[in-house]
Amino acid sequence: MSTGLSELEILRRNALTQLRELGIDPYPPEGYEINTNAADILANYENNKEAYQKVSFAGRIMTRRIMGSAAFVEIQDSTGRIQVYLKRDELCPEEDKTLYNTVFKKLLDLGDFIGIKGYVFTTQTGEISVHVTEFKLLAKSLKPLPIVKRDEDGNIFDGFTDPELRYRQRYVDLTVNPDFKQIFITRSKVINTMRAYFDEQGWMEVETPILQAIHGGAAARPFNTHHNTLDMPLYLRIANELYLKRLIVAGFDGVYEFGKMFRNEGMDRTHNPEFTSMEIYVAYKDYIWMMGMVEACLEKVARATHGSPIVKVGEHEINFAGPYEKLTMYESIQKYTGIDVSAMTEEQLKETCKSLNIEVDPSMGRGKLVDELFSEKVEANLIQPTYITDYPIEMTPLAKKHRSSAGLVERFELFVMGKEIGNAYTELNDPIDQKERFEDQLKLAARGDDEAMAMDDDFIRALEYGMPPTSGLGIGIDRLVMLMTNQSTIQEVLFFPQMRPEKKAKITTDEDFVNAGIPAEWVQVIRKMGFNTVEDLAGANANKVFNDLGGMRKKLKLELTMPSKEDVTAWFS
Repeated sequence: MSTGLSELEILRRNALTQLRELGIDPYPPEGYEINTNAADILANYENNKEAYQKVSFAGRIMTRRIMGSAAFVEIQDSTGRIQVYLKRDELCPEEDKTLYNTVFKKLLDLGDFIGIKGYVFTTQTGEISVHVTEFKLLAKSLKPLPIVKRDEDGNIFDGFTDPELRYRQRYVDLTVNPDFKQIFITRSKVINTMRAYFDEQGWMEVETPILQAIHGGAAARPFNTHHNTLDMPLYLRIANELYLKRLIVAGFDGVYEFGKMFRNEGMDRTHNPEFTSMEIYVAYKDYIWMMGMVEACLEKVARATHGSPIVKVGEHEINFAGPYEKLTMYESIQKYTGIDVSAMTEEQLKETCKSLNIEVDPSMGRGKLVDELFSEKVEANLIQPTYITDYPIEMTPLAKKHRSSAGLVERFELFVMGKEIGNAYTELNDPIDQKERFEDQLKLAARGDDEAMAMDDDFIRALEYGMPPTSGLGIGIDRLVMLMTNQSTIQEVLFFPQMRPEKKAKITTDEDFVNAGIPAEWVQVIRKMGFNTVEDLAGANANKVFNDLGGMRKKLKLELTMPSKEDVTAWFS
């Protein structure tokens, strides 16, 4: 007898064995012909009934109602659910009724994949259904699906709703909560719409390294690893910016990449250590031009996913049609705090942060202090799309110095619903200035800033060959999808978000039960009662266990001597 399995799992494995004994392969290798799907039948049958007299499709058994020699079953495929009708004497016209009486009624379970052939009809209650003339088991499910109940209005209750389980077992989540598939369909549409827009402009999609010798292109803590053959450290990229700009040096006028980035930082409702970013670089442009491009692109995305530039997010209606509001970094801080920090020294900024109850530490330079002020006091107020422009030079080592304001760079970040979703520069293409900025970053690293950038000599060398005026943009795809799908956590828009290691349930052997005082002949009865560990049993009520043992002995018709109440009580001592 298998240990660590529930009674239902044991029954399904027994069914698996019986299917094989009947000569039925529960996991057949050959393909299955599909000529339609649930959504197609439900949408088009009434208008073209003749086209659905020989249908073949497949999916999971989700519900079934067996009424003796006939049954109604709901099959779920990738497009939705449809009812099918099975009649014993049509499936088994000969004397042998094993296919219906044994295979279908006793050995198939909810969650099994089956193939269906038949014809479509409308039941007396008006429900479009498939009359089955042939079915085939395609895959046996060994674990029972969670039961999600719906009321007459279709509202779900008692469902598979625990976020930890849903994210960890997304394959179960999307099976029993198929409405959530729309989030990922929308995600695909967001990316494809952006890709199509960029391609229309003549910009080329490229790929750049994920394993990098230098973690550059952003201020973030990297994941590090080691390459054995080269005997050298490598980093999972925190950004692809420096490689994409190398391609602008190489002569491409516009390049973009949708790719995974990795940052060894905290996790919360808007941060996952592995995330998807789109970065694009276009030669002979600046950050002012990029604002217009972003507005045009995001309006296209909103219209593709919602049919309108207006997107409902929480209690707000977000308008993605431009132009968006523009505030400089210093203007935004003054607007929401009443404090002008534009001329403050590092020490003055520290005192200002402390007066506003913002934590500071010795590693923070002027740029980090301004960023903390902005994050704590401004971000949450930026609901409609807003450009925050013209950042202090200390905050942005890869952006060009502002053309008219000393101490600033030509940069904007796009904020929506209080979160940054885009970051753009007029790119720094002066190699001498760039090297000095990297050197300033090394000084910050020496002070303990583990997010400071490293020196990238090869990138400096590339700039020395000459890079034309360029504008670059990065957009966080996960956060953009959160907006377009009205989700408040990043985990909802990732198929498989990062999770803490799963706690494995302790497996108790039969010997463990015997050592706890349970007679060997009663161990499997105890397991059938749902006690898979000694700890489970120890937490139960001794009187109830004694009474249930008597019930199981009778139900299973066991020829075992019933232990006394005193004996059972002793198991709990």
